[in-house]
Amino acid sequence: MRHKYGQRKLNRTSQHRAALLRNLSASLIKHEQIITTAPKAKELRPYIEKLITLAKHGGLSNRRLAHARLQDDAQLVKLFDVLAARYADRSGGYTRIIKAGLRASDAAPMAVIELVDRDVAAKGQDSGPVVSADDAE
Repeated sequence: MRHKYGQRKLNRTSQHRAALLRNLSASLIKHEQIITTAPKAKELRPYIEKLITLAKHGGLSNRRLAHARLQDDAQLVKLFDVLAARYADRSGGYTRIIKAGLRASDAAPMAVIELVDRDVAAKGQDSGPVVSADDAE
């Protein structure tokens, strides 16, 4: 029985787990859809839903709480300006987890976690350095 166990440890220390959830939530806010392992997606869901609820309520104290949990200024602005307005009339259930089979290398269960009513154009946006044709020459 696993009564009263709060969360999955994901085979990480508490600091590593907190950093992992911060990075995953920042990526989810930025791209609105990410592919990760199923246990990580299941741990990310309540974390990100609480952040969106904070953003919906608004206010300076909620912005400071969200900043402490997210620690990414660009994604904090998107969370409070774009996502809070998008989910203003929704009373929960901001994310969706879709199973995506097994990873080829180690057979880990994979999942796609995405925001409901997501912006399709946000996926892959600013993923890293882009080499243009002029830079390649």
